[in-house]
Amino acid sequence: MILEKIAHPVEIPTERFILRRVAKSDAGLFALYAGDKRVAEATQGIPHPLPPGTAEAFCARAMASTGDEDIWVMDGTRSGLPEVLGVISLKKMDRGQSEVAYWVAPAFWNHGIASEAVLALVAANPQKNSTMFGEAFQDNPGSARVLTNAGFQYLGDAESFSIARGMVVPTWTYFRKL
Repeated sequence: MILEKIAHPVEIPTERFILRRVAKSDAGLFALYAGDKRVAEATQGIPHPLPPGTAEAFCARAMASTGDEDIWVMDGTRSGLPEVLGVISLKKMDRGQSEVAYWVAPAFWNHGIASEAVLALVAANPQKNSTMFGEAFQDNPGSARVLTNAGFQYLGDAESFSIARGMVVPTWTYFRKL
């Protein structure tokens, strides 16, 4: 498998916010939002309770840009919203494919923030993918709507482990050809 490195994820504008690189100063809001049990349980990789130093380690990893994942912050400051609304990432796969993942702070749920972020990321296609995949826990239909609103098509059922839940959770898998 060949993975191409993007030295610095590009800044991507949306109508209400920008997708920008992670900064060290984001750690406090990451800890606040990702430490919320509702956020953690809606993701595969966020533990709950959030161990000390997790947000800082996440920022350091995201800022290093040396892995197989590019991470952006949903930053609402340009329209009077908070500096961190949530996070969106693209994890590189092989053959020009990536998996999109995202979370939004609960205060901004049901405001179209995640849909706007996914649509902007798809339109920008910063990794020059031919296909993007996404996954939603079956008990989180809102996350599935985000993907379908962005033009993703249902591929099938699967399962993924949720660290916060400590168990395997049924998922729906989606894809979008670019």
